[in-house]
Amino acid sequence: MENEKLYEMTGSVEQVIFRNEQNGYAVIELNNSEELVTVVGTMPYIGVGEELHVVGNWITSPTYGTQFKAQALERSRPSDAAAMLKYLASGAVKGVGPAIAQKIVNAFGNNTLDILENSPKRLCEIKGITPQKAEKIRQEFQRMGGIRELILKLGGYGITAQESVSIWKAYGAQAVEQVQKDPYCLCGDSAQINFARADKIAASLEFPIDSRCRLRAGIIHVLRHNAGNGHTCLPEDKLLAASSRMLGVEREQVKTGLEELKMDGSVVCRTFRNRYYIFTAKLYRSEVYSAGRVRMMLRYPAQPLVGIESYISAIESEQQIQYADRQKTAIREALSKGMLILTGGPGTGKTTTLKAIIRILERKGEKVLLAAPTGRAAKRMSELTGKEAKTIHRMLQVKWDENDQPEFEKNEKNLLECDALVIDELSMVDVLLFEAVLRALPLGCRLVLVGDCDQLPSVGPGNVLGDLIESGLVPVVQLNQVFRQSMQSLIVTNAHKIVSGQMPELADHTADFFFLPYRTAEEIKSVIVDLCDRRLPASYGYSPLTDIQVLSPGRKGELGTIELNRSLQQVINPPDRGKRELTLGGTPFREGDKVMQIRNDYDLPWTRSDGTYGEGVFNGDLGVLSKIDRRASTLEVQMDDRTVLYEMEKSSELELAYAMTVHKSQGNEFPAVVIPMYHGAPQLYYRNLLYTAVTRARSLLILVGRQETIQTMVKNDRKTKRYTGLYDLLVGGGEDGR
Repeated sequence: MENEKLYEMTGSVEQVIFRNEQNGYAVIELNNSEELVTVVGTMPYIGVGEELHVVGNWITSPTYGTQFKAQALERSRPSDAAAMLKYLASGAVKGVGPAIAQKIVNAFGNNTLDILENSPKRLCEIKGITPQKAEKIRQEFQRMGGIRELILKLGGYGITAQESVSIWKAYGAQAVEQVQKDPYCLCGDSAQINFARADKIAASLEFPIDSRCRLRAGIIHVLRHNAGNGHTCLPEDKLLAASSRMLGVEREQVKTGLEELKMDGSVVCRTFRNRYYIFTAKLYRSEVYSAGRVRMMLRYPAQPLVGIESYISAIESEQQIQYADRQKTAIREALSKGMLILTGGPGTGKTTTLKAIIRILERKGEKVLLAAPTGRAAKRMSELTGKEAKTIHRMLQVKWDENDQPEFEKNEKNLLECDALVIDELSMVDVLLFEAVLRALPLGCRLVLVGDCDQLPSVGPGNVLGDLIESGLVPVVQLNQVFRQSMQSLIVTNAHKIVSGQMPELADHTADFFFLPYRTAEEIKSVIVDLCDRRLPASYGYSPLTDIQVLSPGRKGELGTIELNRSLQQVINPPDRGKRELTLGGTPFREGDKVMQIRNDYDLPWTRSDGTYGEGVFNGDLGVLSKIDRRASTLEVQMDDRTVLYEMEKSSELELAYAMTVHKSQGNEFPAVVIPMYHGAPQLYYRNLLYTAVTRARSLLILVGRQETIQTMVKNDRKTKRYTGLYDLLVGGGEDGR
């Protein structure tokens, strides 16, 4: 930990209190010849009786008291017969319990480990140990030694012990040999080491730049990198060109590597509209399954409900409302067909329509589940409908594997228990998550998908909402009538103007949408800081921490979120002797900071003041950093009515959140939103991004900056181009590639 004094300690392992074999984390008791010390940290396959030299610092846990946290360690084998007995009797070598350990040490004394390593057949001299048993003991002992050898060897390449354990699990006793033979194997799902790091290791081993394994790994890397940008596939010509540039080799050499990948099934080639597209096998399977399951649901839909019109009339009478024609159409389609996409902008009545659909289904005795892709979107859905909504991951009962990949307990073998499923904010759902939903959906279950097709697509790969709509197969109802009460909001009015390619109204200073013209980046930043810190709290009573949100197109630049967060933090939550702080990843965090969770973490513990507790914090959840405890190596974050406890190892899941990107804001809504309007990277300044940002504001929206930037964004109607296969697979187009 930064600025903490490091201490050294040497001793023997007396007891292994806890061991996580997946990541190597352990809690042990170390005898340093003066006292027993509890040591925690990454110590893969540690065993009783081993001699350790550890470097680290003292911490105090509120639950477990004072502990020594190991930052680095050196280990040696047990040195005498007594230590060897402790080591073997502890179960460190599978198949050797206390009784057999005693017999082995009695027979071989200080030479025990040498016998196990070099002359294992001599174990048969001991009564009760058969040749088969001796062989199993030898294999397990060598396995342990192999892990340690691997950790030592790969450590020289900058690979951590935890990563080494994953590599061992993938390749076993041949791990070292495999890495030396093909260092690019480290880029696989098991180790998840990026291509650049593997490339450095390969260079140190003098691999040629056109080696077969490098070409193959480079192509896969380009595909995965582009999956991170939303693409499920790439046109073959673009893939070859990008791979050639990155690898620094000729295009024909890359083509040879690509043909090999096709042959062994690592990638899949399909022809869509006379062009070759290359998929990773995983994303191809996902899109094929999703397309096939949607087509099957359309072929075998849920049974239509009878008496729909009477139900609509009854609810209109009860609620004293009159549904618009398109709202009625949406209700009919949802109840008479197995699948519906309901889309529309702000103020068009999506929520009102959805509530009617849910109410009728429940009156007919159907069990309805509600879900959304993020925690905040699910919470908002609950508030709007009055019904419990869960994140899609929680609904599917996600578990995370050792490579931090999701595994869902709800699947085709353990289906969701529901008659209808409603998913909100579908534009945020990537194809892998959509596939997981479809796998868990019972046959005959209604599926209502709600989203705004004009908002930004998902962060993950795919264009699910867009492809489903474009296919023309799934019933779609687009609500486009803005209701009178919503028309009183300039936010709503201007949002619809923006999405239709018109300039928003900027001169009206009487409503909820304001434009403040400034020219320079410094002026814009200064005004934004003043708005958040002083003007909006004074005029509206808004809290800078809970009510006001700054949104920026990107992270970098003078008005990107990184710089804005730094400036806003300095004013809203300046350094103070009474506030503890620490630096994480180069960013100072201090008590009182506004922070955001940046990934779903279903294991993070939280408590409420009423004594209730639970686990799970979601990507996009916002809170205030309430406590930094250096001795305990923990952070506490207040998120609404929950206090969330972060071990320091989890702190990388937090970012400052005075400002966030528009992409990160999806699914959220804030009382007041402030947006800088200043030139930047062209790929971030387009109509749909501005529209998405504006629609995040519930009561007040302020644009600060240049009018020409607004004009540029409104005129730029480029849709985020994504290469996907779902549309073509849905409509039956495409052929197997070469």
